[in-house]
Amino acid sequence: MKKTILMTSLLLMTCTASAGVLSCEDLKAKIEKKVEGKGVKDYNMVVVTKDTKIAGRVLGSCDKGTMKIVHEKSKPKAVEKTS
Repeated sequence: MKKTILMTSLLLMTCTASAGVLSCEDLKAKIEKKVEGKGVKDYNMVVVTKDTKIAGRVLGSCDKGTMKIVHEKSKPKAVEKTS
């Protein structure tokens, strides 16, 4: 009985630990879909190592926490004046 409970517990821990891990490409695609769904058109997302210092907002982490996806603040496009 104890062996059954132990095996079941270990199996459940293994399944839940691996279920939350996404690759960087999958997570980036998921975030892009969500951002584009809100009507945002001009944005720039980059995947960098977790230790990289970069200006912007961290949108998520991937590859078991070794990488992060960052939204870089882009400069607004210049608007041409017509006379």
